Amino acid sequence: MLIGIHKDLYNEFGPFIEKYESILKINGIESIRLEINEPEFWDKVKDLDIFIFRWQHNDDHHQIAETILPVIENQLQIKCFPDLNTCWHFDDKIRQYYLLKNMSFPIIESHVFFDKNAAYKWASNAHFPVVFKLKGGAGSMNVVLVKTKKQAIKVINRMFGRGVIINKIPFKGNTSKKDFNLYKYIHRLGGNFLRKINDRDVTQVWQKHKNYVLFQDFMPNNDFDTRITIIGNRAFGFRRLNRKNDFRSSGSGYLEYDVNEIDIEFIKIAFEISKKMKFQSMAYDFLYDHDKNPVLCEISYTFKDSAVFNCPGYWDDQMQWHKGNYWPQYCQLVDLLGLENLKQPIKKGH
Repeated sequence: MLIGIHKDLYNEFGPFIEKYESILKINGIESIRLEINEPEFWDKVKDLDIFIFRWQHNDDHHQIAETILPVIENQLQIKCFPDLNTCWHFDDKIRQYYLLKNMSFPIIESHVFFDKNAAYKWASNAHFPVVFKLKGGAGSMNVVLVKTKKQAIKVINRMFGRGVIINKIPFKGNTSKKDFNLYKYIHRLGGNFLRKINDRDVTQVWQKHKNYVLFQDFMPNNDFDTRITIIGNRAFGFRRLNRKNDFRSSGSGYLEYDVNEIDIEFIKIAFEISKKMKFQSMAYDFLYDHDKNPVLCEISYTFKDSAVFNCPGYWDDQMQWHKGNYWPQYCQLVDLLGLENLKQPIKKGH
């Protein structure tokens, strides 16, 4: 058995990837590191049993994953994580909306336009407020509340004009001030400086979003969202509290792990979707609609691993509770390898 693992963010083998490696090592399973720019990359891939590439939101990863995964999975017939079924819609809220809406799953009503005049027409009769989102990005950085028709027209003109670079959304009410942290800011500047002096890219989010616009119905009276993460037959759940005096919870950093506060209906819906769509791993963000019914906000196959590990256990699809802390990488490897008796590192950070 040979597992190939591709580089992670900023072309490094960071802590998330190292977790896969440490699990495989303590279980005596061989793994190798891979990087698409190596001349022997494809020769090495052909010898693999499993290929792992945890691609993320940055544009470089999109380019690589969308290029090589179809070849490895479809043509070379090598098992991948994520597989195409799991990730073709990753970091694209429009794809996710079309997919889930057409499969009749409860996703918040969205209004997507690829024509400016059609967007104008909608804005003339829309009920405000609505939520404007770029189709990509995480942590609420590309999400703002649009309160009036005038604001909606401004957004539409920008999206069908100069466009917006991800994580640099210019509209009033963005999270740049709410989420400002001096330590993180200095840390990020230091990291970028080191990459720059080593002649490495510091702008891996560079694509401009334009010629489409996405508005989502606003769901008031939600002080938190509920993140349900399904990996195989396991459901991990926690709540993410909103920022102070704000409607956005993603990226707030305020997490609650009281299992008694998790709505079981969220878990049942998440299991239903993952099974029907054959997702290997998927995080679901749930809110309540005006009538207190569960509705999905968005989904993502990858996520911060410690947030899942900190859950005190998981539910199986029969709603039976299993106590313990589990790294998502461990659960993914158990499913990929078909080995229920894998050992995992116990301590956080190992």
